[in-house]
Amino acid sequence: MVFAYLPFVFAFLPLFFLTYYAVGHFFGTKGKNVVLFLFSLVFYAWGEPIYIILMFYSTILDYVCGRMIEKGTEEGSVLKKRIFLTISLIGNLGLLSIFKYLGMILTSINSIPGVAIPIPEIIMPIGISFYTFQTMSYSIDVYRGKVKAQKNIINFGAYVAMFPQLIAGPVVRYETVAAELNQRKETLDDFAAGARRFIIGLGKKTLIANIMAQTADALFMHAPSSLGMLGSWVAIIAYTFQIFFDFSGYSDMAIGMGRMMGFHYLENFNYPYIARSVTDFWRRWHISMSTFFRDYIYIPLGGSRVSKPRWLLNIFIVWFATGLWHGASWNFVIWGLYFGLLLVIEKVFLLKLFEHSKVFSHILTLFFVVFGWVIFTQESVGGILEYTKAMFGAYGRFGTGDTNAVLLLQHSDVNTVFLIALAAAVIFSTPIAKKIKEKLTQKGNGELPTAAAVAYDVAVFAILFLCTVQLALGAYNPFIYFRF
Repeated sequence: MVFAYLPFVFAFLPLFFLTYYAVGHFFGTKGKNVVLFLFSLVFYAWGEPIYIILMFYSTILDYVCGRMIEKGTEEGSVLKKRIFLTISLIGNLGLLSIFKYLGMILTSINSIPGVAIPIPEIIMPIGISFYTFQTMSYSIDVYRGKVKAQKNIINFGAYVAMFPQLIAGPVVRYETVAAELNQRKETLDDFAAGARRFIIGLGKKTLIANIMAQTADALFMHAPSSLGMLGSWVAIIAYTFQIFFDFSGYSDMAIGMGRMMGFHYLENFNYPYIARSVTDFWRRWHISMSTFFRDYIYIPLGGSRVSKPRWLLNIFIVWFATGLWHGASWNFVIWGLYFGLLLVIEKVFLLKLFEHSKVFSHILTLFFVVFGWVIFTQESVGGILEYTKAMFGAYGRFGTGDTNAVLLLQHSDVNTVFLIALAAAVIFSTPIAKKIKEKLTQKGNGELPTAAAVAYDVAVFAILFLCTVQLALGAYNPFIYFRF
């Protein structure tokens, strides 16, 4: 089940919240956690009932490891702590290796002449990249003494399976929600703010990302030589907005639903396309993932407080892992190393140059990011090279052959709706709306003036109505995270 799905919005969510608050009224936070855990299992099992076993495995593994690591701390046994941390790391990384990377590994081995190992057909469980990282980070934090081990396995299961962030993040660390898992209080204001945030996220996904995806996917189906310079740039720009509004939309929906339950997740996106450097971009894009790799790989390796060669190695290790985390394909690894290289070049040479021209630094950063999405979308080195050639005119402005960019664009829904969605994407990639709201709030002594508040809620309901119409009509609605 996904969020941009009418049965989820108008059946699953209302039933969940009715049950959640009814049970919570009589049994408090423990009762609400039971409801959250059970509904999360139903949510996950809706599409992949067999893989719920893997979630149970991760839950039990890290629950036991967390308890034993804490017991080792109480007993003063460093060996016991290390043994159970190792078990947690091997158990989680082993799960990822089998279900996400085994096919990639065997395919790479089979590229050796004379080697032909059968490759099993393994369907990657949705959300496995998120919940394994969450449970693993929990065990590490218990080992470091940052959090206390969770004593109640249902509470821990609710944390692992929590449906708002299960399939597309953000990566919610245990320390962020530890106190609220044990005791939380919901308010009407929080519920209303969460509902608004959910609807805005649904609008990002349905009214912008899906429309961008319709054009991007239609164009990506054709060879770069057919796209030419025009078609290749339209396709990658559409994808640039698709992935941002899809991903940030899901994060908004997760944060909104969490708030409706009394949880306060951290922000995951902060207008990354206004960044003025690649470093700044990665402080703004998928923040929970960036900080995860920083805190659990980069800093333990020594970060920048080592010799220059080791520092460079640390950066490339982190970005190799970052690329690999995004998918079981070598183009993701290349994408990660590409950004690792850019960050090194930027830190050594470009940051001082960027200080002298904000416009130049912003344009250059956007170019690097957009080209990064080329690497991200093309599944082979040959595909990356072909697409790059098309972008820079190797196949002319409109492509070659009978099917050229002009004809493709005419049949790829590049129409008035696309142009409106593109304009909205450009506007809402910037904090213009946020700044207007902040100024109005300041004039209203901490709250929006009545007229502005009413207009805001009317706009939110209009977004919900338009999303409902789009989904009811069966509009194009891809789920981008199947690959991740």
